[in-house]
Amino acid sequence: METRRRKILAAGGAAGALALGNLAPLRAQARRKLRFGVGPLLPSAEDTKKTFMPVFAHLARELNADFDLVATTDWAGMAVAMGSGQVDLAWMGPWGYIIANNSTGCTAVATAKYDDKPVYYAIIIGKPDLKVAKFPDDTKGLSISFADVGSTSGWLIPTWYAKEVWKIDPKTYWKYTEGATHAANEIAVQAGHADMATDFDRNRNAMIASGRIKADSNKILWTSAPLPNDAIAVPKDAPKEFGAQVQKILTAITVEQAKTLLPPRYTGFVAATHASYDSIEKAGIAVGKIKPKS
Repeated sequence: METRRRKILAAGGAAGALALGNLAPLRAQARRKLRFGVGPLLPSAEDTKKTFMPVFAHLARELNADFDLVATTDWAGMAVAMGSGQVDLAWMGPWGYIIANNSTGCTAVATAKYDDKPVYYAIIIGKPDLKVAKFPDDTKGLSISFADVGSTSGWLIPTWYAKEVWKIDPKTYWKYTEGATHAANEIAVQAGHADMATDFDRNRNAMIASGRIKADSNKILWTSAPLPNDAIAVPKDAPKEFGAQVQKILTAITVEQAKTLLPPRYTGFVAATHASYDSIEKAGIAVGKIKPKS
């Protein structure tokens, strides 16, 4: 009886070893490769990719996945990447997210925090010697550089304010150009190539801190109401479990962890849904760039 029991246990052990042996390659095969994307948050795509790599690497580790990271040179490019199935997750500007959502149905799962706040501000800067008591009244006829049409703060919001609040056509009210990066806008005003330019407070602060522009090289002429910070979004066909996992991992990042995972002054994430970007969607509809969903 004892001999028979030993044989059974030995057989069971062999079967277990065989099962585990077969499971190991299956586990290896199950490790997926995710495609992450990030928009032009810094002056160059190379800078953006290098600076934001740690947080995407952290996300991939927590998801037990390998990953590739691409950085686009404009906000609209990230929306196109999401719409064409080139990315599994993207860090998108608010307007870029709304454009992508409107055309592809992708969904926001988190909003970035900057200085521990999930909001930021669009601004219009001007030469330091400009005398502007009332904006925009005292700026008629001056030159202004808007950012690319995929930018929330650099194009959408100032365009919406012009239409709905100031009741002007920016293209005729000012000597108007568009399509620049935020960094180029700051430098254009500093160099005297433009009287005014659009930007957002975070970028201006970062460029001053890095020495790329001088604090007194321009002044803020106008500031918007609070806007939701950048969105982390997943495609429409992404499993709900994936979106929930991403949200849980990102919102669990502490302020201390953010010091090593995120660029300076980014402090983590808050949970988000599409409704978090309702104000951006309404602005997009108002300026005629997207259509209301039926």
